[in-house]
Amino acid sequence: MMSVDPFGRFAQWFAEAGETEPNDPNAMILATATASGRPSARTVLMKAWDNSGFVFYTNLESRKSEELKQNPHAALLFYWKTLHRQIRIEGKISLVDDTQADEYYATRPRGSRIGAWTSAQSRPLKDRETFERELAEVEARFPTDNIPRPNFWSGWRLTPDYFEFWQDQQYRLHDRLTYTRENNQWLPGRLYP
Repeated sequence: MMSVDPFGRFAQWFAEAGETEPNDPNAMILATATASGRPSARTVLMKAWDNSGFVFYTNLESRKSEELKQNPHAALLFYWKTLHRQIRIEGKISLVDDTQADEYYATRPRGSRIGAWTSAQSRPLKDRETFERELAEVEARFPTDNIPRPNFWSGWRLTPDYFEFWQDQQYRLHDRLTYTRENNQWLPGRLYP
């Protein structure tokens, strides 16, 4: 009988990926769309997860954040090549609270905190030298490790309403397990390969 807990299955697969993936088992593709429906996708790193959702951090003025503000629904894709597995997750997006963003920001290396202040993420950049000059200016502005979180940088949480666990099988006869949230319950299902 299939479990009715997609988070338990996620925990098991994520732990196994942590043992087998050579780099970034927490890397996930984030797909967003504008209000008019134009999609875009990029890789981000999951920095936290629990039964309330999956969290990543970014500049709130970036393309992805602007799209999430217009259309607060998104999809995630974890793909672990060494395990021949992927997990698709869909749901609604919301900002994490300031306390959680502050706590995570404080754990980042100094260079990453400086980078958060420096990068006008997703906006045109004349040349690399311009960025490096701006980076030096921000480093001079914050000479110690006391670097506050910029108000334009925070985290987004995807609260799932759909999971699909895909396991590669011989002859492309893959195993596809789904979980759909309805009335605060997870309903398990299967899809043809």
